[in-house]
Amino acid sequence: MAAQIIIISPPHLSPNAHYSTPLLRSSSFLHGTSLKVPRQSLALSVSAKAFTIVAATKKAVAVLKGASNVEGVVTLTQEDDGPTAVNVRVTGLTPGPHGFHLHEFGDTTNGCISTGAHFNPNNLTHGAPEDEVRHAGDLGNIVANADGVAEATIVDSQIPLSGPKAVIGRALVVHELEDDLGKGGHELSLTTGNAGGRLACGVYSWGFMCHIILGFLRSSRGKQSGLA
Repeated sequence: MAAQIIIISPPHLSPNAHYSTPLLRSSSFLHGTSLKVPRQSLALSVSAKAFTIVAATKKAVAVLKGASNVEGVVTLTQEDDGPTAVNVRVTGLTPGPHGFHLHEFGDTTNGCISTGAHFNPNNLTHGAPEDEVRHAGDLGNIVANADGVAEATIVDSQIPLSGPKAVIGRALVVHELEDDLGKGGHELSLTTGNAGGRLACGVYSWGFMCHIILGFLRSSRGKQSGLA
């Protein structure tokens, strides 16, 4: 007897879940709704009763572009519900620190200006990444070397890839000047860190690869489990 298959698309993963009909679990942007998939549309034939999902890695990627020569790639990786690792490589910068922020909108129709303000779901003032009072999108500064290349890895717990405060569809922006982290005393310090103009930006989209272990359960008729 052919088994029923669970096809799961992150970020919603339910360990040890069993379903009576094949389901396609949606990503967060579909608000958790489930779609029934006809049996005949499934390419796999499995004699196991169900799959068990035990681990997952979620990834998102933003490709940065702008009116200047600045460009780069930023990859976000999150293991299950842990902190998010931000891997950055940006080129074309002037040497020194540059403000590095997640902005609220994934809208680049008017260049980086239309990405809006810093992502700030908790309605707090601007600060440093390590501060308790900060925007969720406050990622501090990246520092370019003499060749104009900035490479960094940032680990942050306020920029998850799933859930109600997910960053998917929002924009990352590299700024012209150093972010004063809310401590510079300038009139813009507590809103933007006085980090100047927006040199390049990119919108985060899914680039995840789920790492899963499939546990096979015995079929009701005692047939050996296996994948076709």
